[in-house]
Amino acid sequence: MKILIDFFPILLFVGAYKFYDIYVGTGVLMAASLLQVGIMYLIDRKVPAMYKITLALVLIFGTLTLALHDDRFIKWKPTVLYGAMAVALGVALWVMRKNFLKMLMGHQLELPDRVWHRLNTVWIAYNAFMSALNAYVVVYYSTEDWVSFKLWGYVFPLAFIIGQGLYIAPHLRNGEEVEKEKTP
Repeated sequence: MKILIDFFPILLFVGAYKFYDIYVGTGVLMAASLLQVGIMYLIDRKVPAMYKITLALVLIFGTLTLALHDDRFIKWKPTVLYGAMAVALGVALWVMRKNFLKMLMGHQLELPDRVWHRLNTVWIAYNAFMSALNAYVVVYYSTEDWVSFKLWGYVFPLAFIIGQGLYIAPHLRNGEEVEKEKTP
C-alpha cells in the first residue's frame, strides 16, 4: 500500500499536466504531496524525514513555479533533492564518520556495519546519478519530455529498490543478522 502512496502524487501531477498544463500539474502535485504526508501520518502516526523534506521542497519550488509563472523551478526540484541527499550522506559518512542511512533505518533493519557502509555508499552514488540525470533532462529536453521522464523515470528508483533488496537479503535470516561482523 505504501508504494501506491509514494507514486500517487507523481501520477496525479502527470495527469494534470497532460489534461491542462505544468502550472495546474504543479498545484495538483503540491496538494497531492500534502495529502500523501497526511495519509502517512494517519497510517504510522509519524512522518518519515524524507517525506517531510520532499514536501518542503515541493511546496517551496511549487510556490516559486506558480508565483513567478516559471516552470524551471518545479523541474529543478528533483535535482536539488537528490543532490542534497548525496551531499548529506557523503558528508555524514566521510567527514563526520556517521552512517546517516543506518541512523535513519537501523531501527527497522539489523545489518552488519560493513553492509550499512556499502548501502550508504551506493545511496550516495544513486542520488548523485539521479540528480545529474534530472539536470540533464531539464537542460536538454522540453517540459513535455521532462514530464514523461518523471513518469517513466520511476524505473530507476524501482530498479534501485529491487537491487538493494537483493543485496540485503543474504545478510538476513528471518529478520536476524547472518553475521555479527561490526566493521565496515
